[in-house]
Amino acid sequence: MTITDEIIDYVGILAKLELSEDEKEQAKKDMSNMLEYVSKLDELDTSNVEAMSHAFPVKNVFREDVVTNGDDRENLLANAPEQKEGCYKVPKTFD
Repeated sequence: MTITDEIIDYVGILAKLELSEDEKEQAKKDMSNMLEYVSKLDELDTSNVEAMSHAFPVKNVFREDVVTNGDDRENLLANAPEQKEGCYKVPKTFD
C-alpha cells in the first residue's frame, strides 16, 4: 500500500492535527516504514498455527454453584424485627 498525500491529510483530520508540508512528508515516510515492517508478517507460514484469542491460556476460574445454606427460613427470620406470613415486614415507602 502506498501512502499518499490524501491519506496523510485524512489521518491529520482524524487526529485533529495541522501538519506543515515537512511534517506531512515525514509522516508519509514513517507510515510507509510501519506498513513495510508489518508486511513482513505476510512472509510467515501460519498454516499450522492454531487460532487463539489470548497469548496466555485462559481457563474458567469460577467455582461450581453449590447451595450450601438451603432453605433455612426460620433462622433467616429469627433476627427480623417484624415478620408476616414467613416474610420480612418492612415499613411502607410510598402510599
